[in-house]
Amino acid sequence: MNYSLKAELDNCYSYADSLDNDGYGARQKCGIKTREMLQFDLLQFLAYLSSQDTAELSLEIQFIREYLNQHFTTDRFRNFKYERTTGCFATTPPRSLTYFVQGDLARSKTSSTAVYRARDYVRTFKLIGQEFIACNKQTDDREISRLTGYCMMLDSYLKSMNLYANDPSPLLNKYNALPQADTATTVPGQTTVSIDQPNAKGVDELLEELNSMTGLDSVKKDITNLVNLLKIKKLREENGMKQPSVSLHLVFSGNPGTGKTTVARLLANIYKGLGILSRGQLVEVDRGGLVVGYIGQTAVKTNEVIQSALGGILFIDEAYTLTAGKGENDFGQEAVDTLLKAMEDHRDDLIVIVAGYPDLMEQFLSSNPGLRSRFNKFIKFEDYSGEELMNIFESMCSKQEYKLDPEARKYASEYWTERALNHDETFANAREVRNFMESAISKQATRIVSMDNIDVATLETLTKDDLID
Repeated sequence: MNYSLKAELDNCYSYADSLDNDGYGARQKCGIKTREMLQFDLLQFLAYLSSQDTAELSLEIQFIREYLNQHFTTDRFRNFKYERTTGCFATTPPRSLTYFVQGDLARSKTSSTAVYRARDYVRTFKLIGQEFIACNKQTDDREISRLTGYCMMLDSYLKSMNLYANDPSPLLNKYNALPQADTATTVPGQTTVSIDQPNAKGVDELLEELNSMTGLDSVKKDITNLVNLLKIKKLREENGMKQPSVSLHLVFSGNPGTGKTTVARLLANIYKGLGILSRGQLVEVDRGGLVVGYIGQTAVKTNEVIQSALGGILFIDEAYTLTAGKGENDFGQEAVDTLLKAMEDHRDDLIVIVAGYPDLMEQFLSSNPGLRSRFNKFIKFEDYSGEELMNIFESMCSKQEYKLDPEARKYASEYWTERALNHDETFANAREVRNFMESAISKQATRIVSMDNIDVATLETLTKDDLID
């Protein structure tokens, strides 16, 4: 056992207990000891790093038993991995870390010499991650990239909360892999915090990035007009002139996979560049991340999310689900009431974007006069055309170093034209393209794996047979 690592863990556990004792921890908010929450977050982290090789799991399970006192069989640990580390896990700060951060921020207000324990927390994750992926003596690039990417996310989160006086230290010079974070998606009940990287882009560069996206012509026009208005508003302010009233809260209406979250993330950075927001992070959440099924707790949970979004954009996906249930035991309205109050209390440093299907978003706004008055600007995200879907598919192929042979390109073009013209309400636009791409890669692998001689051309070429269901 590495006793230095054990000491780091014990130090974090002790601070977690002090958070509960001083009223900053999870125990007061959700009835769970911060120590227990930290231990579970560490367990999820190690499961996320875990090797795909079944033969190696025994050493990893032994490591978890020694350092976290958790006992698993191979099957149970494998199931835990798949259940707990999918979706947006890799881009979401651990819940226990948010309590360490809250404690640090609170104590820094009363003491100029307060020690930031959240830094110790992140260092402990780095140390245990390094020891864990080395325990089976067969570290691979996937494990290294996951460790590096996850720890960079933790560093970025602390930076966004101003808890690093200087740039955070990298992993302890043990690995030099570049981060390759998993694709993030919204998972019910989870909150995703997207943090800027150190080299922030300028407003004009961000607008160029927006304009380079496939399709979304009306969205690009609306965002550009809004940004131009804000630029002029700022110039008038600098010249002592009256300011036009501009509502920055937005409704993004459109079907799934039309780029709503991507545009919201760009807009958060644009607002930060214009000086409208202090931090520019995007906090993405759905009903499951706001509503609790018993009286009084929904407001607490919603306020926690709002606090994490101050200085940035709170993006609520499928917002209409907050008001869809009118039963006695539905607490969605409590979340709405808490949100409306926060929008008033923090109107200078919080922007809220609500998103969802067009018709259902109209019903959502009509459910409460306060919603209608605060969300008066709509940006509509149209479904992609067949040509645009094909462009997205070819872009995905290029980024992953695949090429379509002539028959495959012809088939794909006809396929996306047909899908754009004839689909039901569940069609998910760019997400459909991603699923199509993943399926094609899998079929290609099955087709070529048994070949005697596999050259680069074979590895990079997708054929028509790879695309057909």
